[in-house]
Amino acid sequence: MSDWTWDYNPSAEYLTDGLPPGVIAEVERLATELAALGADSVRVGRPLDREGGLREFDILNGRGFISFLAVPRHECVYVCNITFYG
Repeated sequence: MSDWTWDYNPSAEYLTDGLPPGVIAEVERLATELAALGADSVRVGRPLDREGGLREFDILNGRGFISFLAVPRHECVYVCNITFYG
């Protein structure tokens, strides 16, 4: 287990406004899992050919995705965007 945390960037209100509660719960579950990976979270999701930078990870069997930024210096995973197709 790592000491990493996760947070919404810019804010939870901005990113989750209008999303169903189940989608928010899934995003928060995945963010917790990514934070548990610690420094390895810079290699999860797309793009597959490099690590670091803004990454994407599918949610709910391809019905959407999250964009996140893993910042080793802050020991934090920031959820930057949530796209849900419904």
